[in-house]
Amino acid sequence: MRSFAQFGLAGCLLAAAGTAHADEAKFLQSFNGNFAGKGTVQVTTDVPNVNVSCSFKSNATSTSLSLDGNCRGLVLVTRAISANLRVTGATYNGVYVGSRTGPAQLNGSRSGNAINLGIGWAKEVNGDRKARMTVEKKGENGILLSVTDTDPKTGKSVVTSRIDLQRT
Repeated sequence: MRSFAQFGLAGCLLAAAGTAHADEAKFLQSFNGNFAGKGTVQVTTDVPNVNVSCSFKSNATSTSLSLDGNCRGLVLVTRAISANLRVTGATYNGVYVGSRTGPAQLNGSRSGNAINLGIGWAKEVNGDRKARMTVEKKGENGILLSVTDTDPKTGKSVVTSRIDLQRT
């Protein structure tokens, strides 16, 4: 009887994992499309915010998400930005390109409509190599991209990037 119970438990766990994977695939694929919007970027915590206009193309599969785009600020300064993520189980891993320090490592997980990621910068930014990125699905047609970091002078969390995008 015990082996039957273990078999039943294993079957339930596999079914739950399949449902979770299906939910994750549906969530990721909801990001497919072209997006544009505006926001602010603060290169370091000791400089003012810069207003930016951005456009992104988002491609998603059942196990990956890529955001590729450009942001323009300060008249004609444009920077290419991308984030490429892969999901394995409940874990997201990937690379962010667009920082002046070079490619940054991303890892984290999803909570509701948001993918919460730790950033490992290639070089120190604001006194360390760590920050947080959130990729949040806002309704059917919106994405909010935000980065928070710790101000080395105050120890407080500061939003260093916030970009609101809408499907175009």
